[in-house]
Amino acid sequence: MKQSNFALAGFLAAGIAVVAMLGVLASYIAPLPLERAMARETVLDTLLASPEAYPRLKDALADSAEAVKPGPDLAGRVVTERVAMRIRLAAEAGEAGTRLRLMIAVAGVMAALFGAALMGIGRRGPG
Repeated sequence: MKQSNFALAGFLAAGIAVVAMLGVLASYIAPLPLERAMARETVLDTLLASPEAYPRLKDALADSAEAVKPGPDLAGRVVTERVAMRIRLAAEAGEAGTRLRLMIAVAGVMAALFGAALMGIGRRGPG
């Protein structure tokens, strides 16, 4: 009679759980560029409504701060910066997505190899 090996099954489940946790992590990381874009849009709207608030908003504007310093044709420069910011953050989102897919694929392959190794050890049995 063949004896089941709960320890090996537990290790295999742990390997699969790592991949699942990476998927959960990815679901939190993936929307970050979109959230940053939405926050930047709000700050740009605030700047348009109140250009004198620029010093207070400078940190929130981050890499958009230089492009939208108060001055002539602020509205036109804000429109230009919105387009540039969207392009930058869309590229960032694409890069993040690629990295996350690669991370999940590598972890999945590693978990599969780990599982295969465990099953090989389990077939040999004790001794």
